[in-house]
Amino acid sequence: MDENNLQCQNVVDENFEDVTSTVIKFKPPLYKQRYQFVKDLVSQHEPKKVADLGCGDTSLLWLLKFHKCIELLVGVDTNKDKLQRKKYKLSPLIGDYLKPRERTLTVTLYHGSAVERDSSLLGFDLVTCIELIEHLESEDLAKFPEVVFGFLAPAMIVISTPNSEFNPLFPAVTLRDSDHKFEWNRVEFQTWALDVASLYNYSVEFTGVGEPPAGAEDVGYCTQIGIFRKNLTKAAELCVPEQHSEHVYKVVYTTTYPSLQQKKYRQYAVVSEVISQVYSMRRDLLESLKLQDDGDFEDLPEDTGTTEVPYQYLQPVLTQFSTNLEKTPKPFCIGNVFYVPLERLFSLPKVKHLCINIEMLKTLIADTVMLNSDGSAVMIDIHEEDNDD
Repeated sequence: MDENNLQCQNVVDENFEDVTSTVIKFKPPLYKQRYQFVKDLVSQHEPKKVADLGCGDTSLLWLLKFHKCIELLVGVDTNKDKLQRKKYKLSPLIGDYLKPRERTLTVTLYHGSAVERDSSLLGFDLVTCIELIEHLESEDLAKFPEVVFGFLAPAMIVISTPNSEFNPLFPAVTLRDSDHKFEWNRVEFQTWALDVASLYNYSVEFTGVGEPPAGAEDVGYCTQIGIFRKNLTKAAELCVPEQHSEHVYKVVYTTTYPSLQQKKYRQYAVVSEVISQVYSMRRDLLESLKLQDDGDFEDLPEDTGTTEVPYQYLQPVLTQFSTNLEKTPKPFCIGNVFYVPLERLFSLPKVKHLCINIEMLKTLIADTVMLNSDGSAVMIDIHEEDNDD
């Protein structure tokens, strides 16, 4: 059924008389509202390990991969062919290599069922089940709580399902989707959710997305949502037996995104920042000298290998830097060579964030940029063309 443009008809409650001739338009579309709800929850709680059961075409996974907090993103679905077709949308792009993530992200798609035990999903911070449970046969629905809440027992679970009380606003159909095995009203869903939460030491709160039109507010949200949070206090009091490793899922696809935790990408980021900053400092120097004497370099001292700053006329190059930067050794020129001390480069916020100490900085850039004889400064020709790339 098209959730963007649903004609209101077959309304059975007299309170809906004013909306029977209107068209329900969800803006954004209802599926996007559900995904946005999960995205907002991730932004708020910053989980590191997230799994989407019944991930379908992987659209939710694709949206979640942009969250910097997530380190492991898993999708599980019974439709292997769909996972095969959609897996490439989760592959790293050129931009992911040019600007690596702060943390390593691994994305894995499994062919499997939400009612199968698999140890690969143990210890997750968030498990989402978006429009899933209504597709389960009664025997699978009975297994679902024991597997998801009992065996996997993540810190948070989000379950969304249709609210059947909204259905009279839709065209005359028994269920919203031909594959749905049932659709609960709010009391039915909340009763089930509260029973499950109590049994497995979770708390639960209810909300939803897809607001009803004016005049039909009593039906509630089109999609009802339960947010389950593990009661850590009670969980800590329980003696939880050691769980045996169980693996029934089949890997359809897995990939790891480049990150600054990987040496080659950290090195690339450091070298890029160092080169950019060195050439920026050199440009500032040239502008400074041009203002003073039209860029005449003939009187600069010859290179003697010293790291002493020969002249204080370089002071204007420092005006753009912070107080901490000004406390470090200054860039200087000897002959036609421009020097930037590593100590100064290390004081730059981005470089300091990427390097533990100056020795690490020196190690990462030594094979790419030119250092002076004692390795204390980066050196470039004062007349060399900019090479920020």
